[in-house]
Amino acid sequence: MLDVALFMANAAQLKGVLEQGPSFHYYVALIVLISVSLFFQMTIGILLIVMTRLNLNDVAKQQRLDLLNNITTILVFIIVIINIFITAFGVQKTGLYPNSYGRRFY
Repeated sequence: MLDVALFMANAAQLKGVLEQGPSFHYYVALIVLISVSLFFQMTIGILLIVMTRLNLNDVAKQQRLDLLNNITTILVFIIVIINIFITAFGVQKTGLYPNSYGRRFY
């Protein structure tokens, strides 16, 4: 469930960056980081499905499962680091898009 929540958060961050447009200072960096994060999350999901399909009790498959588990763990660590950088660069509203009425209501 945490992976799903992070996937949704990254999708929302990607939407925010795209809404801010290329004039945003870290536009390209954030697009790349968020895209890589989403790709790794999908890869982890596929690896987890493959791991659940293999029989852990089969001694011949244990080495492969161990390798897949290690790859998944490394990818999770990389995703954490990438998301720290995404947060550091920040996806925030800058006020560049005023309301459609052209005036503020108090």
